[in-house]
Formats: sequence, C-alpha cells, structure tokens
Amino acid sequence: MLSLPVTLTHDLARACVEQLKQNLRAEAPQVVVDAASLEQFDSSALAVLLELRRECARLGKRFAVQSMPQRLSDLARLYGIEGLLPSASSAGA
Repeated sequence: MLSLPVTLTHDLARACVEQLKQNLRAEAPQVVVDAASLEQFDSSALAVLLELRRECARLGKRFAVQSMPQRLSDLARLYGIEGLLPSASSAGA
C-alpha cells in the first residue's frame, strides 16, 4: 500500500508523485493508495492520484484509493473525476 503525506500542495506534488511512482513496481497487482494522513492539501493531491492511476494502467495494475478525506472527495466530484478514483472498498481491495 502506498500512503499520501500529511501535506500535499502544489509545491510538494512533483516530489511526492515521483517518490510514489518509484514504489509502484513493488506493489501487488491491486495498488491501494491510502489518503488517511492527508490534512493539508489542494487540488494538486488529485493530480498526484491521477498520475498514479495512469502509471498503474501503464504497468497493468489496478488502482484504488482508501480513506480519501471528504474535502478531497468533494473536489473530485466538483471536477467530475470521482469515477477515475475508485475507493478501495468498491474496487474489491
């Protein structure tokens, strides 16, 4: 399981996604990203999740998000991308 940091804003997004992408290859075929630690974030957190989803697809792995904060879920819904970020419970993880 991959975990998002406590703070994930525009200034930190690139380094965060690169670090998480390095760990993807070692993950099981079902990659779960745990968002429970997120406390301070902006829409860049969605960009990180979408990039991880793309990389999972490239590697032939399934992707899901666990424990997404309500505010981040609301942002995903506002941007119309909530369907691209399945929850781990609905994805069978």
